[in-house]
Amino acid sequence: MMDDQLFADVILPLPLADRFTYRIPAAFQMRIKTGIRVIVQFGKRKFFSALVYKIHTNCPSGDFEIKDIEAILDEEPIIGNQQLQLWEWIANYYCCTLGEVFKAALPSGLKLESQTKISLNPETNLPDHLTEKENLVLLLLESRKTASIHDVNQFLGQQSSFAVLKLLLEKNAVIVEEQLRESYKPKLVAMVRLNPEYHSEEKLNALLDVLSRKAKKQEQLLKLFLAETIYGDPLQTEMSKKDLLGLAGVSDAVLKALEEKLILEVFQEQTGRIERPQTSEMLIKELSEPQQKAHDEILKQFETQQTVLLNGVTSSGKTEIYIRLIEEQLKLGKQVLYLVPEIGLTTQIINRLKTAFGDLAGIYHSKFNDAERVEIWFNVLNEKAGKTGQQYQVILGARSAIFLPFQDLGLIIVDEEHENSYKQFDPAPRYNARDMAILMGNIHGAKVLLGSATPSYETYFNARSNKYGLVELSERYQGIEMPELIPANTQEAYKRKQMRSVFTPELYDEIATALANNEQVILFQNRRGFAPFVQCGKCGWIPKCKYCDVSKTYHKNRSSLICHYCGHTSSLVTKCEECGSDEIKTRGFGTEKIEDEIQLLFPDARVARMDLDTTRAKKAYDQLIWQFETGKIDILVGTQMVTKGLDFDHVRVVGVLNADNLLNYPDFRSYERSFQLIMQVSGRAGRKNKRGRVVIQTSQPGHQVIQDVIANDYYRLFSRQMAERKMFRYPPYYRLIKIVVKHQNRERLDLAALNLAAAFRNLFGKNVLGPEYPVVGRIQMWFQKEILIKLPRDGKIQEAKTKIMGIIVQAKSQPNNSQLIIYADVDPM
Repeated sequence: MMDDQLFADVILPLPLADRFTYRIPAAFQMRIKTGIRVIVQFGKRKFFSALVYKIHTNCPSGDFEIKDIEAILDEEPIIGNQQLQLWEWIANYYCCTLGEVFKAALPSGLKLESQTKISLNPETNLPDHLTEKENLVLLLLESRKTASIHDVNQFLGQQSSFAVLKLLLEKNAVIVEEQLRESYKPKLVAMVRLNPEYHSEEKLNALLDVLSRKAKKQEQLLKLFLAETIYGDPLQTEMSKKDLLGLAGVSDAVLKALEEKLILEVFQEQTGRIERPQTSEMLIKELSEPQQKAHDEILKQFETQQTVLLNGVTSSGKTEIYIRLIEEQLKLGKQVLYLVPEIGLTTQIINRLKTAFGDLAGIYHSKFNDAERVEIWFNVLNEKAGKTGQQYQVILGARSAIFLPFQDLGLIIVDEEHENSYKQFDPAPRYNARDMAILMGNIHGAKVLLGSATPSYETYFNARSNKYGLVELSERYQGIEMPELIPANTQEAYKRKQMRSVFTPELYDEIATALANNEQVILFQNRRGFAPFVQCGKCGWIPKCKYCDVSKTYHKNRSSLICHYCGHTSSLVTKCEECGSDEIKTRGFGTEKIEDEIQLLFPDARVARMDLDTTRAKKAYDQLIWQFETGKIDILVGTQMVTKGLDFDHVRVVGVLNADNLLNYPDFRSYERSFQLIMQVSGRAGRKNKRGRVVIQTSQPGHQVIQDVIANDYYRLFSRQMAERKMFRYPPYYRLIKIVVKHQNRERLDLAALNLAAAFRNLFGKNVLGPEYPVVGRIQMWFQKEILIKLPRDGKIQEAKTKIMGIIVQAKSQPNNSQLIIYADVDPM
């Protein structure tokens, strides 16, 4: 027991800037550690699981009561000092609170629900000297066995019984069965093993002889068990009950009889929830000469640079280089984090990683349920890995994987680093996982490899400025040619009445040729649904969402109009609400319409659609990928999901249905993103057999970005854009902070946003733009305006952020602003 009074500063899973100090009771002082979860009371009635941030002896000063920690949830830390360091950096850089980072970082399975149950401690002698209330609680527990804190409060006739229960806990008279119930519980499986009494061959033969005369089915089951375990493999002494009964084809009663005779034992064993297919042969391919050269150059760059950019064209085999680098890290006993922008990409890549590294590779992303995510968390931490036999050294994951508690990280790979999917938009923290990966590399002393065929301009700028290393891989694997890019003028085709539905003659002919040769086609349209909106043909009325300032999208398969911002759904209108006309027409086209039209034009083709609507189920994406890989789908229609690094053998034609939508989006990054999307989807064509063909439908075939795409000239577009961004003070020359202001009253919003912008202009002058309404100015009844602040890269950005947050806090505290929502989005995408 310690003499000094100890206190703990804890982080609560709430959007609060401060850390809160609690007293550590004497009973907990030997067990308390930084990084474990504890139960604390916050407010009069609420209890939370908090994370211990710091342990100290400094008693807080002030006129307030210091509360005690109520319970400890973990014996060992669930996060380490390196993770806490990352959390602090995220909170400071992205202008949010540690509580918000805590909430985002831990999987839901480690966040707890209040269901406190109290019961008598059967292993203790009750003390003689108990108060009247303590005796009453014990009487209640003797009659009910267990009771909730609510039951105890009612029985004692008081608001809170924590003081009484705490004394009983200290006297070891009661136990808390579930102070706060964890939603994660280890998965158990029934296992069968032989009673140790029959481990000698003599006794076993005698037993089999007896069973052969009196219980044939029991004999057969026992023989099968022995054949599958110690006879087949002396090290294998047990097998699952499910597998044994399935192989034997007998009922549970036969096994139960052997169990009752004390021949076989059935017991529960903790196992993993994650499906882990057995890999019979681990294979790492030989690198081609260009790949080997790039690999060696990366290692050379790592000698002087912590971060290296691998700028490799599509289908150049970057994944094989990653695998070779991972292998080298595993030989050193290091962990590897492999980040991908989309959950869907994990399907193909994990199969390749499993082929190379077997069960050392695992996946972590938000489509896993809570229990699965907690299990992977502990596997990475290695605290419980020994119990499940699953110790991952390579984690493949989407952006949330950066929060995993790595202990010995050697390499971080950020594949398709240009993707804006790495950016978290809502809720806070609004971090970019690519940038966090670089910070993690610094914290862990790990190397970071960024990979892309079309790097983000910020990354490429840093590489050319020698902030990062740069390795170029300009040759496709096995000498495969880059696809031929063909611009198709939609304006001319419409004028000459050559369009077939939404397809130009060039794209239609290419699809027909590919199908005739049993080759596959990918059609890209970055808009889901059947039509972006419907319209009255007489007066022009368009049905809009009543909660958002946006038109509703028509979804034919549901016969509904759906808002893609709030999800509000209504039936398809048949009459105009303005003029009463029944001349309601669909306008534009989404993936649903393309799917319909392609089936009409090519009725024998097997067509599938890949967008948010068709991939909501956990394994729907995997199923679509498998069907396309195995040739069960001829034409795949999709949104930008189809552009992201997928590798298919037989894709001959790619069609970009509407490049104009990409080019004309009102954003300073629209040209950069247009080039990236078109080049990425083009890279799906002609992957392994012969040169592919890409048809780009546009009304502006002479547009400079289209010309750069056709010439595959990334650097030409980059150079032009850099000149413009330098002139107009945009990244990478300046940093951006977007201030978002929301209110349900438009007038209040306008006034508050104007006052905020004025306060920012007093500090930053002409580097403040706005306030302006974004493209969609009202979402879910909340009007919103945006203010853009441009900050020079002069090393004073943290000082500027502190001033910005001060102004925001001051604005929120003004009269009539209690309903105002204001937040800062640092480095918006």
